[in-house]
Amino acid sequence: MSPYVAPVISSETLPEAADVVIIGGGIIGASAAWHLARRGISVALCEKGVIGGEQSSRNWGYCRQQGRDPAELPLIRESMRQWETMATDLGEDVGYRCTGVHYLAADAAGMKRFEDFMPHARTHGLDTRLLSKTEAAEALPGAARVWAGGMVTPSDGRAEPALAAPAIARAAQRAGAAVLTNCAVRGLERAAGRISGVVTERGTIATQTVLLAGGAWSSLFCRSLGIDLPQLTVRSSVMRTRGGPDVTHGGAWTPKFALRRRLDGGCTIAHGGLSSADITADSFRYFLDFLPILKDEWRSTRLAIGRRFLESLKQKRTWALDAPTVFEDQRVLDPRPVAATLEAAWRDLVAVLPDFANVEIAERWAGYIDTTPDAVPVISPVASLPGFFIATGFSGHGFGIGPGAGRLAGEVVIGAEPCVDPAPFALSRLRGARG
Repeated sequence: MSPYVAPVISSETLPEAADVVIIGGGIIGASAAWHLARRGISVALCEKGVIGGEQSSRNWGYCRQQGRDPAELPLIRESMRQWETMATDLGEDVGYRCTGVHYLAADAAGMKRFEDFMPHARTHGLDTRLLSKTEAAEALPGAARVWAGGMVTPSDGRAEPALAAPAIARAAQRAGAAVLTNCAVRGLERAAGRISGVVTERGTIATQTVLLAGGAWSSLFCRSLGIDLPQLTVRSSVMRTRGGPDVTHGGAWTPKFALRRRLDGGCTIAHGGLSSADITADSFRYFLDFLPILKDEWRSTRLAIGRRFLESLKQKRTWALDAPTVFEDQRVLDPRPVAATLEAAWRDLVAVLPDFANVEIAERWAGYIDTTPDAVPVISPVASLPGFFIATGFSGHGFGIGPGAGRLAGEVVIGAEPCVDPAPFALSRLRGARG
């Protein structure tokens, strides 16, 4: 089922024109709209469903620097700067709390991965430090097991996914952006080899500049334009409790379970190392692109074939822009959570923290994570289509990095001085990219 997400009242009027049209109202698209609108750029943000309705409200809620790919570290540093002042900047609380996030290692191999991250932490000035066995035990008081050690970055934190993207979108509206919900974009109009307009279900917006921040939908939309974007989706299952023992003020990750304290007093809980990948036609289309990461992650990914595979075989590559499309047929991706994965996480959580045994599970849900072959996002222009830009493929890292990614995407779109070097996020770096 879909978890709660704070409502955003749609702008009433479809603008006739905009300097920039953003497709997708997750935290990346909302942040880009906010940063652009504050610069005086006229922006139209088009979301086929509700703001933050997909993975932006379905993630764990970590705002973390530690454990990231080194390419992302400058961008998460910018994001953390924004998270720290967001309540003041937006005028409303999005649940951000600077609490640290503890990573705990089950064995020496786990500690080795934490140790390998430390040179990157030092290079980028993070306050990350390794934890001894004793310190790891103190991170989860009352745990019925001994950890090999751990890692923590005290300046990391947590926020509420249900609140963040909607609050940023509302701030974008107040800054002058048109935020249009239940307004699917069907495609683009072109003139002289360049974008001339965005065709929505409510009409056409004249523009020469488009930012696609479509999450799990990005590859499909790109394909309709003749652009090959190697991207697959991973299904992540999550649950929340009604109340629970106060074992962490922030977040704690272990190989078997992950948890985060919530503003409502409960906990968000997921499996620490297991997700599902639904096999689709794209799984074969991009098999060679994803083969290296699949070799590394096969133990933590369960492959499943079912209805989505059959649906993908029927999916058209192009479609008419004067009739409803798949984007209107499926307003919000709302996959079923994988019961076995959540049951395994709960068993391990209760085995380690017995005080959870009688805590009520209030809700379960799942979401589709947009992933790239190297698990690093794409924030990039598309060479074959002047005026078209992409911000997608955040590979499960998008919530925490969202504010900085939105700012960078906006700067790339308008050719402003970027807050960080965008080169590591170029579309051209991906082996199978074409367009």
